[in-house]
Amino acid sequence: MSLLVYGARIVVGDARAEAYLGSVRIEADRIVEVGAGLEPRAGEQVIEAGGRVLLPGFVDAHTHAIYAGDRLDEFDLKQQGQSYLQILAAGGGILATVRAVRQASVEALAEGLLQRLLVMLREGTTSVEVKSGYGLGTDDELKLLRAIRLAATRFPGTLVPTALLGHALDPERPDLVERTLAETLPAVHAEFPGITVDAYCERGAWSVADCRRLFERARELGHPLRLHADQFNALGGVELALELGALSVDHLEATSPAMLERLAESGTFGVLLPVSGFHTDDRYADARTFADAGGQLVLASNCNPGSAPSSSMPFVHALALRKLGLSALEAIAATTSTAARLLGLADRGTIAPGRRADLVLLRHHDPRLLGYEIGGNPVERVVVAGREWPPIAKAGVSVPAPE
Repeated sequence: MSLLVYGARIVVGDARAEAYLGSVRIEADRIVEVGAGLEPRAGEQVIEAGGRVLLPGFVDAHTHAIYAGDRLDEFDLKQQGQSYLQILAAGGGILATVRAVRQASVEALAEGLLQRLLVMLREGTTSVEVKSGYGLGTDDELKLLRAIRLAATRFPGTLVPTALLGHALDPERPDLVERTLAETLPAVHAEFPGITVDAYCERGAWSVADCRRLFERARELGHPLRLHADQFNALGGVELALELGALSVDHLEATSPAMLERLAESGTFGVLLPVSGFHTDDRYADARTFADAGGQLVLASNCNPGSAPSSSMPFVHALALRKLGLSALEAIAATTSTAARLLGLADRGTIAPGRRADLVLLRHHDPRLLGYEIGGNPVERVVVAGREWPPIAKAGVSVPAPE
């Protein structure tokens, strides 16, 4: 099958490249040609873009999108003035979701995840990282990872699983850290070799010392590392991540400018999660310092039922422009090309020949409107692996074959 997206304002996914008018030809699941001079071929399916913006599919590189239950009661407590850490200390927060996950089956968890993924796809997200972490025990962490694997077989886009083995602390399991090191990590390694291992370093969660023990053992087993750090308190997690060669440090709301510059110089990715700031305490990472220092900046939704109840990458863009001081093209690169590099998806994130044909056509004619507009879905059409989703019988104008 040959598909031509004709007459689009193309944003290639590089923060340095301005949008330009052109067309994109796709064969099977790959982009084969990009340029201003492409014309429809006989028998080719054509999507008439009419000058609207064409982007690479969004890559959401940090989510907790697999869970059970909800946290609506906690939102009521937040509205009454309780903080995220206060709710967590009282047995709510992550622990409430853990209890619901432990009661759910693999099939139910996979179905819930799939429904969220389809919402993401409608809003232009074609590749998604999904973390376990709401199990806090060997059987339940494996259950979550198996559910992610099952959902991936039914999702038109791409899922990248992460084993978040250091998350909350369970007061009913005071030996959780020791059991994670002795049982959970080896079991995950046996069934999911090479999967990235993550941890949440924060007061009330995993300490720097415990994260170190987990990471050193995971690294010995050949697992890449990522770390949640400095969401509320700078405890030394960034320094640990740099020492151990982590792929990324995520959150960074409490990170000093000097440490952000050090992170930027290291080449480790910095993943900023502005929906968390919007929902919890209106605190945001210093994106401008990190970007100006040359950091590999990624924006992600952090989709989860507690601190970031949103999977909308257009909303992430709106926050990035208002709260992080990023330009439209910087925000687009941070959710496409840079995010793809973090996840090891080298064949996507930019619009270029040879890349996987994951594309998003907006209803806008100016890419700045993606972050300027607040609310609603600006995505008009989605192409994933070379096929329009959802399938449309007459997705565009077909050029008839010559008689």
